[in-house]
Parts: sequence; structure tokens; C-alpha cells
Amino acid sequence: MNNLKKKSPFEIQNIRSFIAFRVFFSARFYYPVFTILFIDFGLFLEQFALLNSVWAAVIVIAEVPSGALADVIGRRNLVVFAGAAMVIEMAVIGFAPKNNLSLLFVLFFINRVLSGLAEASASGADEALAYDSLMQEGDTDEWGIVLEKEMRYKSITMAVAMSLGAAVYDPEFMNRLFNFIGLDITLNQDITLRFPIYLTLVMSVFALMNALNMREISQENNISCLDFDSCQKSVSQAFKLTLKAGKWVITTPYAIIIIVSAMTFEHVLRMIVTLDSQYFRTICLPEASFGLIGTGLSLLGLFMPRIARKLAESRNPLYNLGVTGILSFIGVTGMSMFIPAYGLIPTLFLFSAFSLIYFYVSYYLNQLTDSRQRATVLSIKGLCLNGAYGLIGILYSFLVAFQRSGLTEHQPLLKGDALENIVFVKSFRWFPWYLLFMFLLLVIFIWYISKKGSKDNYNKLLVKK
Repeated sequence: MNNLKKKSPFEIQNIRSFIAFRVFFSARFYYPVFTILFIDFGLFLEQFALLNSVWAAVIVIAEVPSGALADVIGRRNLVVFAGAAMVIEMAVIGFAPKNNLSLLFVLFFINRVLSGLAEASASGADEALAYDSLMQEGDTDEWGIVLEKEMRYKSITMAVAMSLGAAVYDPEFMNRLFNFIGLDITLNQDITLRFPIYLTLVMSVFALMNALNMREISQENNISCLDFDSCQKSVSQAFKLTLKAGKWVITTPYAIIIIVSAMTFEHVLRMIVTLDSQYFRTICLPEASFGLIGTGLSLLGLFMPRIARKLAESRNPLYNLGVTGILSFIGVTGMSMFIPAYGLIPTLFLFSAFSLIYFYVSYYLNQLTDSRQRATVLSIKGLCLNGAYGLIGILYSFLVAFQRSGLTEHQPLLKGDALENIVFVKSFRWFPWYLLFMFLLLVIFIWYISKKGSKDNYNKLLVKK
């Protein structure tokens, strides 16, 4: 009878809606012009940095509570909230006036808070809902296939968003396009700067529609939050579930090894990805090529998920951890050499390792986690990854300040772009040593936890699946 109930994962409505939601939610057409978009609206660079600090802080603060609430009041409710928050966040800046800087900052502040809440709410809840749907109607052994499909579609969408977002932002390109098709329309930067926002707003509506199309998988501990007393009970139960899930992660060697291993590599690689445009400029690549490079790197997502799934199904977690570590070291070390033009090659290794981490942490953690606390555990994972990323951002800012101070003291005539480029190169070359140090700590941590934990948990690291 059980065999008759099993479906292909893509016959399951929640699986299809999960993939579509992830694709539309990640289609951010403003990413290739992220920094200059804020500045062209009239904000200052330091305001841009402050607003993104707010965004990161909101994600860290809301990550685990949102996951616990998802496990208590329903995963679909949190995914719908994430979709609605994305719609509002894009509408807020899409129709923001440019002539009132005080109001503009407030509106962008609201945008960053809503964006952080959307990221935190979607993180864990959508994945838990999809995995539980697969558990109920299909075969959880096919979760790797679902992840592969989701990552491939998302990579294609991101590639399109990177190219199209940069193109529609450029008034000269848009004017040439209109002239080519015979339209007598002239645009300026004040108009085109909103085009990537409008395109993302359209994607947010589709994301919300797919969130609404999801169906809740009943959980024993779900509580409806319809009045003050029930909401108070929901919040109280969410807090208890957070503590329970946190205790489970800490006391389950296999789970904590998965999360700490992902943290070790992900925060370093994500920090480098954040700096990639400055790196491309330093290795003498023309700025006009940045969008095409971003598109090309995004297209790695067409191939890496299949490779990751094959490795996950045929090799044990420690082997896959080793492969990820090797790719990371090659990428980071190669980039730290700053080879003109050819320095683009190591970025392929770095982005490949980044894709493997994303796949493995979901693949292994979902297999291990109980359905009743899946969203909470996945949110704890998100909290750890974002917390590590925030920490390395602070450390890197201190390192840059230290490097700049030393250079200006010994070479007072060094200023402008020349100073910034040297500071960037010197600070970047710390990354391979930092990654090596973190990897050694990880090895010690795995040895200690495995020795302290049960034999069954340790054996999970040595067998496939």
C-alpha cells in the first residue's frame, strides 16, 4: 500500500510551489547595481553600510524565533508572510520619492527591516514544508533530486536577473534599445534606476502567489493564533521549542558537526563573494564585464547540484567535506595571488565549493531532523551561518582599518584608488591563513565531538546517506 501512495516529487504540489517560491524569491534584479542603486537614489555610502548592517541584524535576531513559530503556528503561514513582506519591501522603495532625503532614509530602513524579516521567515519554513510533503506523499531519498532542480532553476533565474537588471538600469542602453525598435522615448537615470526594483516587485508577487499555493502539513503542535491568549500560548510554545531544538543540536554530534562544518567554509566564502567586484577590478577586468561574469558564475548552478547529489549519494559526509575543503582552499589561495585576468579561474573553484555547501547542509540535516522541529533546526542553522558571516565582517573591517592606518603612516602620499587597492590586496591575503586556521579548528572539533558522542552518530560520518 505504501508504494502506491508514493509520487514523483514533482507531482507533489508543495514541492512544485517550493521550487517556484525559491526561484521568484531569489530573483533580485537590483543585485548587480546594489550599491550604486542606493547612492543614485540620494543616500550616502555610510548610510548604505548602516542599512545593510540593519538587514543582517534583523536576520540574526529573527532567524530562530521565526523557525520556531513556523513549527508552532504552521510553516505555510511563515512562507506567506515572507512573500508578503517581499512585496511590501519592494513597493516601499519602488515608489519612494527622491526629493526628501530624511523620508528616503526611513523608507529604505523599512525596506531593509522587511527584507531581513522575509529572509528569516522563509529560511527553514519553506524547506521544512517541502521536505515533510515529500515524506508524506513521496520518498525522502529523492530530496537530493528536488534540491538539484531548485538550485538549477534558481541559478538560471539569477543569471537572467544579473544581466537584465544591469541592462535596464543603464539609461544609455535603454535609449539605444528604444531607438532600435523605433520608439521615440528618452530616459534618464532618475527613471531607469527604478526598473530593477519594478522587475523584482513583479517577482515578489509571483513568490507570494506560490506561497499561497502551498498546503500546510498538519503538525501535532500547531496552534492557531486567533486571539491574545492563543497568540501568547503560541509564542510561549515557540520559545520552548527553540530551547528544545537548540539542546537537540548541541547534544546530537552528527547535527552539530554538519552545522559547524558549513559555518567553517560558508562565512569565509560568502565574505569573499561580497567583495568580488573589487577583486575583479583589482585583477584588471573591465567593469563592463562584471555583469557577464556574475551571470557566468551563476550558471555553475546548472552543473554543481547534480555533482553534489551524486557525491552525497555515493560518498560519505567526511569525504564530501574533504572535497569542499580542497575546492575552497584552491579558490581562496588562487584569488589571493591576484593574477591579472587569469585570476578569474580560482573564482570557479570558490563558487563551486559554495554550491556544494548549500546542497550538503540541507541534504544531511533534513535527513537527520525530526519533522516536528525541522523548521526550528533549519533556522538555527541559518542563525549560525549568518552569525559567523556577521562576525567575519566585523573582523575584516578592523583588519582593513589596521592595514590602512599602517600604509598611511609609512606612505603618507598614497591616497585615493591606489591606497584602496593596496589595502584590499593586503587584507585579502589573510583569507587563506584564516581559512586554514578555521579548518584546523574544525578537524579538532570533529575529533572531539566524535570521540565524546555515541558510536552510531560517529558512523554516520563514514557511510553514505
